[in-house]
Amino acid sequence: MLLGEHAVLHGFRSVVCAINRRMQITLTPLPEAVIEIESALGSYSAPLHELSEDDQFRFVLAAVESVRAAIKTGIRIAIQAEFDAHLGFGSSSAVTVGVHAALVCHLTGHFPEERELFQLALNTVHRVQGCGSGADVAAAVYGGAVGYTTDPSFVPVAWAHPITAVYCGYKKPTPEVIEWVETRFKNDQKQLQRFYEQIHLCAEKGLRALLKKDEETLVQTLSAQQRVMNKMGLSSPEINEIVCAMEADPKVQGIKISGSGQGDCVIGLGRLSAPIGSYEIHELDVDPMGCVQVEIADPTAG
Repeated sequence: MLLGEHAVLHGFRSVVCAINRRMQITLTPLPEAVIEIESALGSYSAPLHELSEDDQFRFVLAAVESVRAAIKTGIRIAIQAEFDAHLGFGSSSAVTVGVHAALVCHLTGHFPEERELFQLALNTVHRVQGCGSGADVAAAVYGGAVGYTTDPSFVPVAWAHPITAVYCGYKKPTPEVIEWVETRFKNDQKQLQRFYEQIHLCAEKGLRALLKKDEETLVQTLSAQQRVMNKMGLSSPEINEIVCAMEADPKVQGIKISGSGQGDCVIGLGRLSAPIGSYEIHELDVDPMGCVQVEIADPTAG
C-alpha cells in the first residue's frame, strides 16, 4: 500500500502497487472427490463434500467452497510463494486471486476478466475476514500501481520503481488495528474524519503525481501521509527507529508505514545505503505488468 491506509475503508481514495514477488498456484484434477492442498505452510486433505476448517488455508478453502457445487472431480492445489506469509506483502489476497483464477480456468476453460476476478476474490476475502478494502486484491489483479476506491473504481498506472521495505519484526492483524483506531477515536469522530480526509487528499495528490511521472510530488505526499499516520497512533518504537534511519539515508525517499500500522513494514522509494540494525530488508520493484498469468497444461503430455 502506497497511500490511503484506513481511509480507503470509508470510501476514500487509495493507491496500491504490485511488487515483483510471485506466487504460483498449480491446480490438478484428481479422480476421487477430495481436495488436497500443499504449501510451505503445510498440507491439507478432506472430502470435497465435507471441507473441514483449517486456519492456514482459510482463503483457499473459502474460494473452493464458493464454487464447490460446480466441481465434478477432486482437485489438488499446490502453492509456491517467493515470499513469507508473515510479511505484509498481500499474500492472502495474492493466493485468493490465484486460486480463483485457477478455479475459473479449470471449470470453464477461460481466463476471467479483471473485474470478474477482482469481485470473486474480494467476496472470498470478505467471507473470511468480515472486512477488507480490496486494495490488495486490486493490486494482485491489475499489477503496476492502481488508484482504487471501494465503489469499486480502478485507475491503473504502468509504474515501475524500486522500493525498499524494512520489516519491524512483527505484524498486527489489520482488523485488530482498525478496531483499535475506532476505539481510540470513539469520542472524537470529527478528528478521525479529518485524518481520513487528509489521507484521501494525499492519495489523490499521489495518484496525480504517478500519472504525471512527478516523483518529487509523490515523495512529498508519501511523507505527508506518514505524518498523519503517526498522529493517529499507528507507529511503534521499532517503526519510529526504522523511519528515522531511513529518513537519514539520502538514497531512499518518501518514507512511510505501509499497511494498517502498529507493526509490519516501513517503505521508501529507492535503495538503502546500509542495513538498519538487525531488521529484515526487502529490496523490491513495482511490477508494471498484469499480475495474473495462466498456463493450461496439455493433459496428453503426461
